[in-house]
Parts: sequence; structure tokens; C-alpha cells
Amino acid sequence: MTSSYGLRGRAAVVTGATRGIGWAVARALADAGARVCVSARDPDRVRRAAGELDGVGLAGDVGDPGHPRKLTELCLDAFGRLDVLVNNAATNQPYGPLMDADPGAWREAFTVNVEAPLRLVQCAWRGWMREHGGVVVNICTEGAGHVGPDVGAYGTSKAALLHLTRQLAGELGPGVRVNSVSPGLVRTEMARFVWEPGEGEIAAALPLGRIGEPEDVARAVVWLCSEEAKWITGADLLVDGGTSVRRARIAPQGARGTARPAPTTPTRPPA
Repeated sequence: MTSSYGLRGRAAVVTGATRGIGWAVARALADAGARVCVSARDPDRVRRAAGELDGVGLAGDVGDPGHPRKLTELCLDAFGRLDVLVNNAATNQPYGPLMDADPGAWREAFTVNVEAPLRLVQCAWRGWMREHGGVVVNICTEGAGHVGPDVGAYGTSKAALLHLTRQLAGELGPGVRVNSVSPGLVRTEMARFVWEPGEGEIAAALPLGRIGEPEDVARAVVWLCSEEAKWITGADLLVDGGTSVRRARIAPQGARGTARPAPTTPTRPPA
């Protein structure tokens, strides 16, 4: 995927960057000219991703308090700057009803989905962005605005990340812009058990007629990181194919008067 948004000379950190949305974002940033530092848990995947992007990478868990500092230092040592931070890594555990949620797993959801992005922003701010400016994009979810079965911890933590996005935008401007992107159902391996059995029905209920691809989200992220979006901060960009408005869709000619309920909002599978 090529991009018309020039980021040549910029350096970017992307977490959860070796598959799915994170990998698409890393590739899109590289295509736009940025030098990319990737992070994920699997060392082999990190090595392959960094090599393919002609970048650098660090294997580790973003929930580890020391990982954000090491990742920031790696980017600064390799590229001499850190202009873009994309917080994509996340966990959807504990998966299931909140009444059954293990307290340790609940805390882990907030450690990975909320605390880790904050730590990474703090490190990027202290290491580069305070003096030179930059852009932060947090990957949230369309589901953060409503409830759904089995994803209470995930949705609650992502709702907190949405508020964190706005709070940081207010605190770090004008030098640093902070926004979020909230995808709907995207064709990733992680979500295969949702979209593969019922893709046709789900797609038919969406105004744009298909589920998302990782590249759909990546394009939105790159745009927010570019100068084209330089007067946007504290915003959440829905990239959901119209999921949030699907109940208003007009039935096709000849099918009007036939009630067909929209499918429930897809949930994410266990990690």
C-alpha cells in the first residue's frame, strides 16, 4: 500500500506491530517515508517485521513497566528522533461476563490497554516530543461506546483510553497532537472466529457493504499523523464501515417491509 502523505525524515514507534492492524500501520508509515521501530511479544515476528521495513524492533510486553523506556531509547538511538507514536498493542482478557472476571486479569487489561499507552507517551514526551513536537495515535474500538457480551473489560478499558486521548490532547498541545482511531470489525486473524462464519450477513448490514481490512485503519492512522491533519487533536476517528449507523440503513427495493434485525456488534476473541 502506498501513501500520498509524506512522512519522510520522521521516526515512528508502533506497538503490536507484527500482525493485523499494527502491521498494516507499520507498513503504511514506512510507505509514507517514515522510519519505523516495531514492538510485539514474539521475537521472531519482530525480527522479520523490522527487517522487511528496514527498521528496528524490540520484543517484549508493553505491560512491562520497563518496556516503554527501552522502546523509546531504541528508536532514539537508531533514528535520532521520535515523531510518531501509535499505541496499538492491546489485550481483550478477561473475556467473559464481568461477574466472572478474575481481578488480576481485569487489572492486566488496564495495565496493557491504558497504563502502557500513557507510559509510552510519557517516554516519548521526555525523550523527544516535549522539545520537538510529535503525533500520538491510540487504537481504540468502535465498541467502546456501547456494551456487548463478554467484552466488558476490553470495552471499559478502551473507553478509558478514549478519555486518556482527550486528556493528553489538552495537556500536550500545541506541540503534540493526540488522537485515536476506533475500528469496527476488521479482517484479522484475531477476529477470524467472528467474521468468517457470518461475513455475508455482517457485511450486508453495513452501509458500506463489507467488513474492514487492516489497511483501512492504517490509512486513517497515516492521515492523522500527516500535516494534512495538523489542526486535529483530541479527536476519535471511527473507521467502522458505518457500524454505528447501520440500523438506519434503508432496505433494498423489493425487500422493504421485511424485518431483518441487524447482527449484534461483533466481539473480539480471546487473545
